[in-house]
Amino acid sequence: MNETLKTIHNLKSIREFSDKEISKEDLEKILNASIQAACASARQNYSIIVVEDEEILKKLFYRANKGLLFCIDYTRIIDTAKYLKYEFCPDNIQEFITGSTDTILAAQTAAIAAKALGIGSLFTNSVHRAPLPEIYELFNLPQEFCFPSVALCLGYAKKEPAEKRGRLTTGVIHYHKHKRVSSEEIDSIIEEYADEKKNLGMTAEQLTKYGVKDYFEFFFTKWTRPRNPERIEDLYNTLTKAKFFRS
Repeated sequence: MNETLKTIHNLKSIREFSDKEISKEDLEKILNASIQAACASARQNYSIIVVEDEEILKKLFYRANKGLLFCIDYTRIIDTAKYLKYEFCPDNIQEFITGSTDTILAAQTAAIAAKALGIGSLFTNSVHRAPLPEIYELFNLPQEFCFPSVALCLGYAKKEPAEKRGRLTTGVIHYHKHKRVSSEEIDSIIEEYADEKKNLGMTAEQLTKYGVKDYFEFFFTKWTRPRNPERIEDLYNTLTKAKFFRS
């Protein structure tokens, strides 16, 4: 396996970071690699906010050494159009999807670059669990045509996870056309999640802790229920205010 594939296959989510500092040089390498990601029409419909404030890192970035907040952001393009006396208004769902794709590609590239430098990472939706008006104020985000998409925590692992989490292939990879999973394939998926060696689901200790018989009981009855209607409403309202969604 070549070094690039080895780096991708060795990506792990780190939840405990050491006090070791990421050097300015390595941070610049990560950022410069991030912006090399594919993007629509060479527009880079995103902004990256580098977070170094200890209190913010503690609150939103799992006490990581550095945080990167990736935002869908059209304001730079809008301002350029206005300066050149052109009209451009990305007030539609297509532009939101395009901007979202650009942003996530840049974020994932940053995580891969960090791993190549021996720096761990963790993606988190912590910026969506907090009240979004507070996030906009905290990072001075434009109210229109800008949305905080995902946060990336960066740092050196205090302790490397024992194993990389497994990944499912059944029902995920399709050739030629999409195909719904059969009952037999669902049974196979359930077996894969139950196999601790594959590290897809939960350990016996975790099942006991949450009082569930398997990963799917945990996922469908505890992890995804009950939903927080106020938080979902906050997301819709913010996207509408940002003019990506129309009221």
